[in-house]
Amino acid sequence: MRIYFCLFFAFATQAYAQKQSTNTPIAYGNNAAAGRFVNNRGVKVYYETYGAGKPLIFIHGNGGSISGRASFIESFSRTYKVIVMDNRCHGKTDCPEGPLTYEQMADDLNAVLQSLNIDSTFIWGHSDGGIVGLLKAIHYPNKVKKLLASGANLRPDTTAVDPKILPVLEKLYALSKNDSVKLKQYKLLAFQPNIPVRDLHKIKCDVLIMAGDRDVIRNEHTLEIFNNIPGALLCILPGTTHFVSSQRKDWFVPIFTDFLTTPPSRTTTAELMGQSLK
Repeated sequence: MRIYFCLFFAFATQAYAQKQSTNTPIAYGNNAAAGRFVNNRGVKVYYETYGAGKPLIFIHGNGGSISGRASFIESFSRTYKVIVMDNRCHGKTDCPEGPLTYEQMADDLNAVLQSLNIDSTFIWGHSDGGIVGLLKAIHYPNKVKKLLASGANLRPDTTAVDPKILPVLEKLYALSKNDSVKLKQYKLLAFQPNIPVRDLHKIKCDVLIMAGDRDVIRNEHTLEIFNNIPGALLCILPGTTHFVSSQRKDWFVPIFTDFLTTPPSRTTTAELMGQSLK
């Protein structure tokens, strides 16, 4: 049954990507002036860069592509050097034979950054992208300055994913099971990730864990991630689903901007009250 989880991400992410990509005259994801390929172990990985300043990379979710981040590229590239890439088996990036893994995607991201001579970067990863961001921070701790991971999970079972989505996903799977690329994307979400909780303890950068209070990722699981990353920050947006950034962009952008520009406060209520009594 786990294979059905992925269809929700793929179909809904594509719908948001198509909607957003029509709102801008720039052909994000198909812009020859901004686009490049880098060869990573025989796989051609496609990426685009916009703006100037500190590097900031966006990593899309399952079934998505660069175009799904269009409105965010436009706004954040005014301040940052925004880097957007098509994950392996998505968009213009190759989909080679064999299984698809999140570790491969994290390695592709590393290759993109190396090609740009970037030693460390800010990252926003959503859904699959959040998983890739966590793996990047785990395995390349010195290369991530700050990480916003929205809608991420550590495992693909119902302790992490809301089981109420299953009836919808069964119908979607029946419509798409003959598409070999989509099936590979779906299997990725059905059987991965499998990140041990203890690996989160290796993360050294500032991390903001974000989700909607009606996310397909269970709130308990989001809290589990937050509680196991040293010094992490938590943001649960009310009345939102898995697509927090698109549904409430008016909340998301200032929260994300503040996270990027302001040192995080980790003072607890007990510490604050204790200080006031001294």
